Amino acid sequence: MEKLRIIFMGTPEFAVPSLKKLCEVHEVVCVVTQPDRPKGRGQKLLPPPVKVFAEEKNIPILQPIKVKNPEVVAELKKFQADLIVVVAFGQILSQEILDLPKFGCINVHASLLPRYRGAAPIEWALINGEKITGVTTMQMNAGLDTGDMLLKSEVKISDEMILPELQEKLMTTGAELLIKTLEKLQRRELQPIKQDDSLSNYAPMLKKETGSIDWNKSAREIHNLVRGLYGGAYAFMNGQKIKIWRTKIHNENSKTLPGKINFLDKKILIGTGQGSLEILEMQAPNGKKVDAEIICAGFKN
Repeated sequence: MEKLRIIFMGTPEFAVPSLKKLCEVHEVVCVVTQPDRPKGRGQKLLPPPVKVFAEEKNIPILQPIKVKNPEVVAELKKFQADLIVVVAFGQILSQEILDLPKFGCINVHASLLPRYRGAAPIEWALINGEKITGVTTMQMNAGLDTGDMLLKSEVKISDEMILPELQEKLMTTGAELLIKTLEKLQRRELQPIKQDDSLSNYAPMLKKETGSIDWNKSAREIHNLVRGLYGGAYAFMNGQKIKIWRTKIHNENSKTLPGKINFLDKKILIGTGQGSLEILEMQAPNGKKVDAEIICAGFKN
């Protein structure tokens, strides 16, 4: 089949496998990604992962603050793309951009639409204790993840799966599904399906307060929050804000005082509204992430 001329829009590590696959099969004429951002304690400007990959492949790069700006749209027109592919880009596209390419714009979305429309579908699937999620390719429209669905691929979620593990599964699945979608597009075999809005729910952008642990909730709910945020969940212990990285449900039905800490056989157990939770990894302010066993050993010395 003839190679498609593609503009790729994406930003984080999640988008890189899709870009890599596209480069193997089609002609990526331009990459559009977010501007470099300051990161870390030194607030050094760092490029997005998609930019790093594009530079290695010598693909032209645009990093607009607002992709909707007329001068950016004019620049995109010059590439005469057949298709725009969007994977975790982080900006809303205007109708003018959606109408630019011959085949419109296709998005790789990390949920089984219409569930989990929005900015954080992977995190909320874990936080809500879903057993199955997946990836949907979608023909984009002006709404937020409301376009017609093209193809889907399911991914199972185990009880102990954490955010980075699910992200890795989904980004690999998404890259493969994207190539299948483009194959069907070129063969004119795609059958777009409209989303049922009544089945949709919103996966909003995460805020710092999302990670605040309420020990009155069940051990299962707190465990899901911890694995869905992976380093974003926290609680105050002895006046210190402690990050909780990993947990394990110790007993789902035991009756314990919510928030009460117990040390048992090199384990840190915390009571919840229903059951008890074992802390596996935690981090004190300005400290490093450590195993709970090490902390227990320190208390015994």
